[in-house]
Amino acid sequence: MPGTNLTRDEAATRAALVDVTSYVIDLDLSGATQEGVQTFGSTTTLTFTCRQPGSATFADLVDATVHEITLNGTPLDPAAAYADSRIALPDLQAENVLVVRADCTYSNSGEGLHHFVDPADGKVYLYSQFEVPDARRVFTTFEQPDLKAPFTFNVTAPEHWKVVSNAATPEPTSAGEGTALWAFPATKPMSTYITAIVAGDYYEVQDVYEGAHGTIPLGHYSRQSLKEYLERDREEIVTLTKQGFAFFEEAFGYPYPFGKYDQLYVPEYNMGAMENAGAVTLRDEYLPRSRQPRSFYEFRASVILHEMAHMWFGDLVTMKWWDDLWLNESFAEWACYHAEALATSYDDAWTGFTNARKQTGYRADSLPSTHPIAADNVDLHAVEVNFDMITYAKGAAVLKQLVAWVGLDPFLAGLKQYFRDHAFGNTEFTDLLTALEKASGRELTGWAQEWLQTAGTNTLSPAFELAADGTFASFAVNQSAPQDHPTLRRHRVGIGFYNSSDQGRLVRTDYVEVDVEGARTELAELVGKAQPELLLLNDQDLAFAKIRLDERSRATAVARLSDLDDSLARALVWSAAWDMTRDAELAATDFVELVLGNIGQETDAWGVSRIPVYAAQAVALYSDPARRTELAVRWEQGLRALLAAAEPGTDHQLTFARAYAAAATSEAAVADVEAILDGSLVFEGLAVDQDLRWALLTHLARVGRADDARIDGELAQDNTISGQEKSAAARAAQGSAAAKERAWTQALLDPSVPNETQRSVVFAFWQTGQEDVLTPYVERYLAEVAGTWERLGSHKASVALEHIFPRLIATQATLDAVDAWLDANAASVNPGAIRYVREGRADVARALAAQATDAQR
Repeated sequence: MPGTNLTRDEAATRAALVDVTSYVIDLDLSGATQEGVQTFGSTTTLTFTCRQPGSATFADLVDATVHEITLNGTPLDPAAAYADSRIALPDLQAENVLVVRADCTYSNSGEGLHHFVDPADGKVYLYSQFEVPDARRVFTTFEQPDLKAPFTFNVTAPEHWKVVSNAATPEPTSAGEGTALWAFPATKPMSTYITAIVAGDYYEVQDVYEGAHGTIPLGHYSRQSLKEYLERDREEIVTLTKQGFAFFEEAFGYPYPFGKYDQLYVPEYNMGAMENAGAVTLRDEYLPRSRQPRSFYEFRASVILHEMAHMWFGDLVTMKWWDDLWLNESFAEWACYHAEALATSYDDAWTGFTNARKQTGYRADSLPSTHPIAADNVDLHAVEVNFDMITYAKGAAVLKQLVAWVGLDPFLAGLKQYFRDHAFGNTEFTDLLTALEKASGRELTGWAQEWLQTAGTNTLSPAFELAADGTFASFAVNQSAPQDHPTLRRHRVGIGFYNSSDQGRLVRTDYVEVDVEGARTELAELVGKAQPELLLLNDQDLAFAKIRLDERSRATAVARLSDLDDSLARALVWSAAWDMTRDAELAATDFVELVLGNIGQETDAWGVSRIPVYAAQAVALYSDPARRTELAVRWEQGLRALLAAAEPGTDHQLTFARAYAAAATSEAAVADVEAILDGSLVFEGLAVDQDLRWALLTHLARVGRADDARIDGELAQDNTISGQEKSAAARAAQGSAAAKERAWTQALLDPSVPNETQRSVVFAFWQTGQEDVLTPYVERYLAEVAGTWERLGSHKASVALEHIFPRLIATQATLDAVDAWLDANAASVNPGAIRYVREGRADVARALAAQATDAQR
């Protein structure tokens, strides 16, 4: 049976047959505050036309109890018409009206309409999350992006609530018995997946943006228990929002199309945010209660701008089918960093992109699950599998290269024409390509074939001969590709020459920008130039490619990385060093020493916070097992020294405190963690606030110094959802067999565990130093894979199967066990589940290769 897995062909057939005139959706949320409530009332009136009267189609509705179905005034028997998440619609007329009255199910997984009770005060909060195909969990739909329509929502809810949707919020009218009706006006035409309902005891503040095209009301919402943090951050959030609107309305040449703009910070949210038209939902962790480094706020800014860019690219103009999901996300990702760098105080955003976000794209492209950016999404299951960092990070990096290829002004000119031509419609990538070709005068079909329809990352390395006087007698850039993905591509590449200044700093003394194509590109323009102390390929980070350093440049980078004044150049060196470590070309020990020797002087916010995470991974996974304890001690002691030397109150100090606690294994280090927590060891400027307390306590739990009673005591002081999630993580980090058994059940076996609690447990389960108790979970993981998708649903299953894979037990025995399981099960188990097993298997193989390199050091 087809069930919830709509295919591209089915969607195309339905779109060729029907057009939607309107949706009217009546939701009864009046019982949401009742203890144990599981369902809500949903009545959909779907008006549509049919090009072939007498034919049949179907509507979508998931996990509902259907009470009545009426098609063109004729009742349909729900028992016969509603099956396998679809409603059969026979004998269509030229004009049709479908009415479905049902009870739909609240979720605790962050999909559909999520129901949350705040433990801090007992208040109830609801929010919807519909991408990719989950509007059909809340109302009856034609669940595909190319059947756009106006939506009218009528919502009955407790009269003291706030209720927000895509259209402007109306004044509620009394519905009796403590309830009210919010009758929203009709929206602009939009796809089902960007509609939204957010309702509950939300705290609300309002601002306005006065722009070139008029006034845009700006609403901001949070839980009541977080209102002090919303008020604290309100000025910055409003400033970023206004900067974004000014920038995008000018850059895109089209006024903001959805009237008002609400940003709603919601609990237990699976994603970073969602671009619901005019009603953006965001993780409420973006209103932090404890001190965070600048990288946190830089990322929050990128999320705010990413979702705003979607108002044009994705909401105003929407893909016909999910094949072009990549374009939605890649474009918004590129646009947010572009806007951050040019319109906000985060003007070094592209450095942060290189140090952090882009690394996730490189990793994803190295996995066996890599795929072309423009994936072939034949059905919704394929979309679930391909919604990843290829879609976001690699896609954004490739669009950055496209901008360098055609020029920013022609690129923006093409976008402006694209928005004018296709406003409120649906497109395919070829429509955008046509607009860009016309604006730039460049042929882009070949570029698209190379970059969007093939997978894999190229490696660029310099090849040269030196004359007697130290100048280049010849110079070329060599390009290679992975064996499984052999495409060689055109790259726009900067080449930087860095030499010592009179002040002893490494500064750029020359720069050329060239086009690289094929296996070898000769560069006559570099012949005769003096070899620099550091030659940096892909300077300015225009290309999505691995880079390698020549021998002299590598020695300079290792010895003098902190002397490089340019933060983006440093980020490229960090990236190359980490990539070489992962590729078993640089010993893990050498990478750790590089980090310890230079991270204290790093100035980029993402460099400071992310690079120590890479070093910790090098210690735990990529180091020679025979000498791992020795390297772990070096890492622990090095972090202690960095913490002591850090300037008070800086991001360095906070990052090193967190990293030191995570690395603590010796008696002295564990005693330090205890002392920081109880206040007997004080580092000036380091605030041991609630989130840092949980981090310290979790690592004490890891080493057996915090039992359930101690964790209960901390939770009693922090009776919030954050406290509950962090306490679950602390319990999962404990090393006893009983603690692991409990955590395993929460992570993989019990579907009633809320999504964010489950996620916290999953991420805390695997801990270094617990290998004896954890080794049996290699086989237990493999035993649970087959049933997880069906038991937990796609999102929670993805979180569990990806992140609780036994990577930490990176041994040949693990590799052999996984290979045997794949041989026996790959053909019969859900392909999404198989993907995560194969990715984990690749990570173990990579770790073994890196361990061998480190052993040869």
